[in-house]
Amino acid sequence: MRKKKWPLRDQADFLKKAGELLQRGYHIAEAIESLSWQMPGHRKNDLSSCLESLKNGLPFHKVLEEMGFNRELAGYVYFAEKHGNFAEAVLEGSSAILKRDKDSKKLLKLMYYPFILLAFTALLMIFVQKSLLPRFTMLFNTMGLEANFFTIVIAAFGKALPFIGWGAGAALFLCTGVYHLWFKKLPILSQRKLLLKIPFAGRLLRLIHTHYFSIQLSYLLNGGLSVFEALSFFEENTKQAFFSRTGRFMKEQLAGGEAFESILSGSPFFEPELSFIVRHGQDNGRLGEELYFYSKHCLSSLETRVEKFTRAVQPTMFLVIALLVVSIYMAILLPMFHMLDGI
Repeated sequence: MRKKKWPLRDQADFLKKAGELLQRGYHIAEAIESLSWQMPGHRKNDLSSCLESLKNGLPFHKVLEEMGFNRELAGYVYFAEKHGNFAEAVLEGSSAILKRDKDSKKLLKLMYYPFILLAFTALLMIFVQKSLLPRFTMLFNTMGLEANFFTIVIAAFGKALPFIGWGAGAALFLCTGVYHLWFKKLPILSQRKLLLKIPFAGRLLRLIHTHYFSIQLSYLLNGGLSVFEALSFFEENTKQAFFSRTGRFMKEQLAGGEAFESILSGSPFFEPELSFIVRHGQDNGRLGEELYFYSKHCLSSLETRVEKFTRAVQPTMFLVIALLVVSIYMAILLPMFHMLDGI
């Protein structure tokens, strides 16, 4: 089987179309065979190998893992195979991943243009600091004039810029070393606890955890399983180490007599409201439905937060760039007026 990984958007699109065909009554093998005709040549080879593996009895989620599919997408398929609501679960998973991919690309696109402007402005400042300002400084010294505020600022920034670049490079090198030598060796739960402490990104990660856990648990419960049995499926899905370890921990707590909502309220990995949702769902006998609708709320909150961040970051970066450009112009023009006053 080919090991070349599909782009994330292609993975999600494929599963979304497969889910739509499954809703129309197709068998999974029929859906894959139908979709293969819409694919380019190398993708047809992947799907041909996929069909062969399915005929040999390999579960679909294992086939996707061998094709290099995203672990979360393969996880949706894994849980769908357990609770039986295959088409709906696959559609939910692919839609969630597509939305997240769209948000991340939108964020990168919004950041791309300002970063190019910032780099161009930095080069312009270096040129001004290296070429023009030394000549103005010599004239000021000859005429007995003092340098203005903007000239001093641009000169100082130009001198500091190389150190800023070297500092950023050193920080990146240090972070890479810490990640490979220390962070990767930590237990998965310890890794996630550290990531949750990162401002903004930590809150997004908590929402992602809560959305995924809620929607998978809702499908399993609606399929007639108990909470303990559902957590067993989380534990058995070792390809998603975080949820596997979390499921095992929760099972141990439940076996020790602790209430499920109490376990969730003490967990730093999920939104605090999740424990209240579970308690309310247990009281009214609709825990599966409550978790499903709460997972939708988490996904909506995730999109809203990313949207607010993108709307705030780009204007801020443009403001910084505008101030730098104005400072450069002032550093060039003010010395000319200053020299005219000295004549």
